Amino acid sequence: MAHKEPENLIKMRKNIVAGNWKMNTTVEEGVELASEVNDLLKGKKANCEVVVCVPFTHLVPVHGVIDEGVMGLGAENCSEHDKGAYTGEVSASMVKSTGASHVILGHSERRQYFGENNAQLLAKTKQALANGLTPIFCVGEVLEERENGSYNDVVKGQVEALFELSPEDFSKIIIAYEPVWAIGTGKTATADQAQDMHAHIRKVIEDKYGKEIADNTSILYGGSCKPSNAKELFAKPDVDGGLIGGAALKADSFMGIIEAFD
Repeated sequence: MAHKEPENLIKMRKNIVAGNWKMNTTVEEGVELASEVNDLLKGKKANCEVVVCVPFTHLVPVHGVIDEGVMGLGAENCSEHDKGAYTGEVSASMVKSTGASHVILGHSERRQYFGENNAQLLAKTKQALANGLTPIFCVGEVLEERENGSYNDVVKGQVEALFELSPEDFSKIIIAYEPVWAIGTGKTATADQAQDMHAHIRKVIEDKYGKEIADNTSILYGGSCKPSNAKELFAKPDVDGGLIGGAALKADSFMGIIEAFD
């Protein structure tokens, strides 16, 4: 029956749990944490793809202690510039050369504290794609936008910042929805709130790129996701995993979220 087709497409997209360590851990602590997660994942069949996104200083040593077949490695940012006189910046080609496969772009903290805007984030995304990195592109509203009812339009505008990309390039991107009011606050969007926004994002993508690309785009939830609520969130049809902050800094809590995909 025709009604079955969307289900088949939905099953094709990846479930993903990605850790975002932010500005935490020394190199030694990070290597220890990555090794512990890697060892826990070995020998068990995770029902999702696992990625750890770490500070720039950690990329090379962490790459040395993880098995690529077990989990992927990502950076937390990259420059919009290819190379040149940009002291302190790290290019997408540099990130790629460490062995990383992913990069987080447009995290709310980058938007809020460092003033990153849509044009800059499009440029960063193009750099990432040109260097063979998978962007985890973050979108989300602040508390004021949630309370005044503008949140759907805000997030739509953030997704549309990428609409200059070809369908082929857009299909390589992972979207992460992070209600900014729920990051590090202990507040969490309800599973229904998360589902509503994820479905909205998928419709925005469908209106531009068509149903097949929309149905195959993984959309992660990021906002105080932890082992106690991950199962309910991940059970929603449009929630394809999580971008995990604080709970990714301890191997047992990170594994608890990974195991929510049973």
